[in-house]
Amino acid sequence: MEDIYNRKFKKLRLSLLDHCNFNCSYCTMGTDNVASKPQQKVDFFIQRVAKLHQYLALDSIRLTGGEPLLYHQLASLIHELKKLEIPEITLTTNGFLLAKQASNLKNAGLDSINISLDAIDELTFQKISKRKKVQEVLNGIETAIKAGLKVKLNAVIMKGLNEQEILPLLKYAFDLNIPIRFLELMAMGHLHEQTTAQIFTKDEILATIAQKYQFTRVIRKTSATANYWQTQEGHFFGIIANESAPFCHDCNRLRMDAQGNLFGCLSSNRSVYMADEDSEELLKQKLQYAMKQKQSLKFTGSSLTMLEIGG
Repeated sequence: MEDIYNRKFKKLRLSLLDHCNFNCSYCTMGTDNVASKPQQKVDFFIQRVAKLHQYLALDSIRLTGGEPLLYHQLASLIHELKKLEIPEITLTTNGFLLAKQASNLKNAGLDSINISLDAIDELTFQKISKRKKVQEVLNGIETAIKAGLKVKLNAVIMKGLNEQEILPLLKYAFDLNIPIRFLELMAMGHLHEQTTAQIFTKDEILATIAQKYQFTRVIRKTSATANYWQTQEGHFFGIIANESAPFCHDCNRLRMDAQGNLFGCLSSNRSVYMADEDSEELLKQKLQYAMKQKQSLKFTGSSLTMLEIGG
């Protein structure tokens, strides 16, 4: 299956639940997140992912949320997903609970993990996440590395809030010899059509990094969300620039929320429910509907939050 731009669905973003133990300002307006719907059982996800993989031959699946480490059967789910022979199983987390779970997740079959870290400074971390103890996240990062997981860091950069954290975050990642990606603010949820004043652009991020490092551009991989650069010392960093350098033209991602609703794009509020009893023909029709949601040139955002559609 592909659209008029030859884009396919090869990567699935699977949201496991609709709540988080952080209240990051770019996601939730800082209000407490409580579960609005019960967690689905492992079989619910396995049945749907197996059907999608059979039809789409997925390259990877990324487990998201909300915060996926709050999902009660996470290791069991990963173990069962591994049996489907999807080449790569990854996870995105805020890392707060990771130190206690990293080894079990690795043993269950998790291949890699993306960890959100928007600041190392405790006060800035608290302003963004509405949580204290950034050290808990740092412990999770370092425990995941020791467990043998491939680790990447993600940092959302917001003007007037944490742009001063770019160089400390870089140094932290480079000291651990892991890649880090800086994200431009996304126009989701309460920030839909209101991000202009807070966006710290790709060029501004590069200018900040250039104060301390020399670097060269790396050729972008097809369908990648990030562009990468390599420093003279051999370290890598990336920038996911939804506004400055959109990547919709070769996007290959499909999203399923925690209740089984399929979204072809973050920029769409429209979903289609994937039911257990869907025939192959009906599934094909639903995927075609989702495919038509893809933006032709540029991510435009949505009034839905990442908690609703899956981070």
